[in-house]
Amino acid sequence: MTQTEEELQEQLSKPHQRTKAFSLVVRTYQERLYWHIRKMVMSHDDANDVLQNTFMKAWNGIEGFRGDSQLSTWLYRIATNETLTFLANKRLRNNQSLDDVEGTLLQNLQADNYFNGNELQLKLQKAIITLPDKQRLVFNMKYFEDITYEKMEGILGTSIGALKASYHHAVKKIEKYFNENE
Repeated sequence: MTQTEEELQEQLSKPHQRTKAFSLVVRTYQERLYWHIRKMVMSHDDANDVLQNTFMKAWNGIEGFRGDSQLSTWLYRIATNETLTFLANKRLRNNQSLDDVEGTLLQNLQADNYFNGNELQLKLQKAIITLPDKQRLVFNMKYFEDITYEKMEGILGTSIGALKASYHHAVKKIEKYFNENE
């Protein structure tokens, strides 16, 4: 029996039901959040690490969750912040420029045993890797996950107009990449 977000939130607010309810939250959202993270970090192992950190942060902050947003929006926000922090820390740790990070992400994608896409899908992923983090995030959320701009606004804390502009710029850069790499 699947539960609605409202039912899960209700159970999470009750200390005696919290552990069981959180286990259900993990089972319900882990795959979606994994792919959300994975599209940014390109590595299965890194995605698993970031996902684990996401759920640890969610568990540690569950008492402070007031329900001002949907549970899924809150989880996506945590996952997004953890992903962006992970990428920034990786750049700092490795003292990498943006070009170096692109190269690392591309190597991760090409060496990935879990990637089973065709040549066109690989080319699209290569194009997406060249985008700045924010544009890549917005593009992935809109194109692959079909998340509405309204929900993205709650997750990313960015206005709908700015999100639409980011998506538009991302699409134009991807089109340019395809035209230059025919």
